[in-house]
Amino acid sequence: MHISEGVLSPGALALGWAVAGAGTFAGLRRMKPEKAARTALLSSAFFLASLVNVRLGPGSTHLSLIAPVGLVLGWTAFPALLTALLLQALLFHFGGLLVLGPNTTDLAVPAVLVYLLFAGPIRRSSGRAAAALAFAAGALAVLLGALGVGLFLGLSDRNFLSAAKLLFAAHMPLALIEGTVTAFMAVWLKKTAPDFLA
Repeated sequence: MHISEGVLSPGALALGWAVAGAGTFAGLRRMKPEKAARTALLSSAFFLASLVNVRLGPGSTHLSLIAPVGLVLGWTAFPALLTALLLQALLFHFGGLLVLGPNTTDLAVPAVLVYLLFAGPIRRSSGRAAAALAFAAGALAVLLGALGVGLFLGLSDRNFLSAAKLLFAAHMPLALIEGTVTAFMAVWLKKTAPDFLA
């Protein structure tokens, strides 16, 4: 779901950087020293998962673990994802430095939204109910991320809308996979380390 350099208009870039900057500021204010290792762990997991690209329809896609990052880190997902995306841009030329703000926004906003919507209900639920909620969180996060990419592309040039629709359709199978992975992770964390969830 990386947006490449040279695609977005100045207005879209400014919007992406404004949201990413505000979210990162909020995340850093909420990051407690004792949770820095947790933030680094989830940032690394995202970094590694998104390196494995899979051809899917008209493009390629990859696991992102957006929902687990959000469910564990909450608002701290912003600095965690910004750091991972920065390293990907510098080391592997995924995305780029100018589009780092929009790319962070595309991933961190869904992460925070699933945290706000699902973290509490998942903590209070058990068994199949928790798994179903976590599955919904994982699937929704991916679809929101693809929608965010489409919105940035549409803001830049209406001619990109057809490509955005294809991108969104290509991420529907991934949403099911991410939902399943998130469900397994949430159930496992509830059994082994329930305090790990945000």
